[in-house]
Amino acid sequence: MNKAFRQGQILKLVRSKPILTQHQLASELAKLGIRTTQVTLSRDIRELGLVKTPQGYKVVEDASARPQLTTVVREFLLDVRVAQNLVVLKTSPGNANTVAAALDRENWSEIVGTVAGDDTILVVTPAPREARRVREKLTRLLAKS
Repeated sequence: MNKAFRQGQILKLVRSKPILTQHQLASELAKLGIRTTQVTLSRDIRELGLVKTPQGYKVVEDASARPQLTTVVREFLLDVRVAQNLVVLKTSPGNANTVAAALDRENWSEIVGTVAGDDTILVVTPAPREARRVREKLTRLLAKS
């Protein structure tokens, strides 16, 4: 199964019915004979620019309509912890992908990459100094609310 086909099926699914969780999305894909991992689904969701809403994942056709980092951080971010060169972000359930995608679009030089689950994001930085900088930037965004 190639990536383009899998992502096409994901788009078809989220446009045709409410898909509320990654688990539900994986189940729907499995019904189509497409087996995938949570990591692959997270990457697909991010690459497709899907946004999690109370009604489920939605396709945002206009990139400028995608939620901005400040908006999603203020709405969904619950905790920021640094562990060496890693930053662990806790979000409300089901919103880690939305925050991670918004963070990825920022292209912060301190961030090597992100991995999002349901309510947790692992942010990888090159060194502890950059991890502390990421925490400070996110904390400043939260303080503005």
